[in-house]
Amino acid sequence: MNAAHKPVSLRKLDLQSIFSWMLADGIVGKDKVKEYFAQAQAILKNAAGSMHPLTAVAQCKLVSNQPPHRLLTLDVLTEWCAAKVGLPFIRIDPLKIDFTKVADVMSASYAARFNILPVEMSASTLVVATADPGQTEWEAEIAKVSRRKIELVLANPLDIAQYISQFFSLAKSIRDANRSNGQDLAMRNNFEQLVELGKANKQVDANDQHIVNIVDWLWSYAFEQRASDIHLEPKREFGVIRFRIDGVLHQVYQVPAVVMIAMTARIKLLGRMDVIEKRRPQDGRIKTRTNGGQEVELRLSTLPTAFGEKLVMRIFDPEVVVKTLPELGFPPDDARRWDALTSRAHGIILVTGPTGSGKTTTLYTTLKALATNEVNVCTVEDPIEMVEASFNQMQVQPGIDLSFADGVRALMRQDPDIIMVGEIRDLETAEMAIQAALTGHLVFSTLHTNDAPSAVVRLLELGVPDYLLEATLIGVMAQRLVRTLCPECKALGGELSDEVWQSIVGSWDIPKPSKVYRPIGCPECRQTGYRGRTGIYELLTVSDGFGRLVRDSGDMQALRKQSIADGMKPLRIAGAMKVVEGVSTADEVLKVTSALS
Repeated sequence: MNAAHKPVSLRKLDLQSIFSWMLADGIVGKDKVKEYFAQAQAILKNAAGSMHPLTAVAQCKLVSNQPPHRLLTLDVLTEWCAAKVGLPFIRIDPLKIDFTKVADVMSASYAARFNILPVEMSASTLVVATADPGQTEWEAEIAKVSRRKIELVLANPLDIAQYISQFFSLAKSIRDANRSNGQDLAMRNNFEQLVELGKANKQVDANDQHIVNIVDWLWSYAFEQRASDIHLEPKREFGVIRFRIDGVLHQVYQVPAVVMIAMTARIKLLGRMDVIEKRRPQDGRIKTRTNGGQEVELRLSTLPTAFGEKLVMRIFDPEVVVKTLPELGFPPDDARRWDALTSRAHGIILVTGPTGSGKTTTLYTTLKALATNEVNVCTVEDPIEMVEASFNQMQVQPGIDLSFADGVRALMRQDPDIIMVGEIRDLETAEMAIQAALTGHLVFSTLHTNDAPSAVVRLLELGVPDYLLEATLIGVMAQRLVRTLCPECKALGGELSDEVWQSIVGSWDIPKPSKVYRPIGCPECRQTGYRGRTGIYELLTVSDGFGRLVRDSGDMQALRKQSIADGMKPLRIAGAMKVVEGVSTADEVLKVTSALS
């Protein structure tokens, strides 16, 4: 969909102009242009003048006559229109806009009147997104008020309308909350005073409507951006809000320190935590809904720092437990082997990997599939990650001497078929898990080890007798999460040297892929080139030969060699297959497997 090389003259956008340009560019044919024009005109008329003409054209759901014959969505039409009038096209990224500065440039009513939104401000320039490049009578006035040169960009008219509503109301809430929640903490620039202030238990109004609005918006926006964690971090003069998206932290906004105190208090209140207590860590949980009505659980954790309480909210999507193994990234062969392991009547199955490698997701997905009406699935966790109705879940309570080992001991009297122990941290827990397996139960648990064979060595180091380990352990799976290439913008032509490929595959005979994809970056992936993550897995099944090695030597190299002979593919080989399939990149695989030898 190539626009003319010479930009057309700027004027108010209307259907007549849009269809004239589309006809000139061959996007619509002469035989259909009148029919399409009438269709868009009818849509615009029914909207009673409140709809942008580009939106009306998008609602016709036309397909371009020009290759690659794309559906003419609103984004596609806006980008094409920007090229026609010689302006840059932007997809508004709320994470990159300081909405408090935006609100200082103009009022919400002024922005709505001209359908414009300031999106970036430097010392000399103000970048303003517009949906109507011919309507520029506001430009001189805003340039004078802001004392900056105005740069115009074209943006999706629905995005502009949405963010005018969000940004200005949010900025007002933050200003009003800052004004109503007490003194300016920025004036207290002495370190000791700041620490003492954190101990003073100064009350803030957590139910202030402005704070309610900010917290509601924060959650809604985090869900929309696919965030897995929300961080509220107090600093000396302000608070920082960050989201973790696809494993990478992004700074979202800075807010006044008193506003962050009130936001934290509001969230602690909803999570049934002690709002007054700020000197010790606390945990809590909240169940809420997305704008689409989907249930979401938030796990809360506070930590006292020099400048106040740091709050982290981990977001758990209940839909994740209904995913299939292939959707989690399991290759067909590993999925079959995992299903065979988990269908065994008794034994211990371990899932290993560092924090954030997807162990919980794998276990919950597996247990959800196993939890039929005929079996009793019991878990002991610290904390309970997601509440699942088909499990009987118990929370570890160190304050009342309810440890993992005590939990397993109690579960053994509950007639379980399948037991999941959140983590094996000590010999007592390991011994209880082994006892459960010996008495005819299927036991799942996790360990923090780099790879699958290391789990065996770790248990032996804890003091588990080798003959008991040989008798009960039936499988170990190590895993990592790698970012996946954005399907909208990934492109062929990535560089992959023989040296880099060799560092991934080692002695394995896997040919270097002839086609290598590279990340480009687009609005859908926030210009990162990656969107979403998938698992890479190393599945060790305990054979008779492996069991003998556990009993006789426990030598790490011998265990790894035997497990590969039994069919285990190392994590890096699993990552290499993701590169061959065009799912991820060699750089990403090397990054997440850097701790492996």
